Amino acid sequence: MFDTVVVATDGSDSVERAVDVALDLAARFDASVHALSVVDEGEVDASPPQLREELTTALETHAEAALGTVRDRAGPGIETAVREGQPATEICEYARATDADLIVTGTRGRHGENRLLLGSVAERVVRTAPIPVLTVRQLEEVAEDESARDERAAA
Repeated sequence: MFDTVVVATDGSDSVERAVDVALDLAARFDASVHALSVVDEGEVDASPPQLREELTTALETHAEAALGTVRDRAGPGIETAVREGQPATEICEYARATDADLIVTGTRGRHGENRLLLGSVAERVVRTAPIPVLTVRQLEEVAEDESARDERAAA
């Protein structure tokens, strides 16, 4: 049913469950796995010009670390890539380039006003992908842990 599975990761806690699901599906169908992390060019472009090079390097390092985590969990044979651009577009283009049968991505499950204001990479992927997309919602306890960490960081 699936020969190639692409899993998108940003290294966040909310994506861990999606990675688990992607690896499990790939194992069940003896499919190859491609893990992708996208450096969001919009985030770089929104930063002050004097910080852009440093921010790009930091985001690329973070992306490589996220892929390293997936690589550690998947074992040998996983393909990984870092791309720069608009995340949803890059995920869909990578899926086309690898002739993937399925894209797996995490979602934080935002609702209502937050979803409308912030948008969602997962939602854009679902709407624009040329192949099926499996969105994996994070567990509530992970969402609460991330919210608490974000609040501590803001303080």
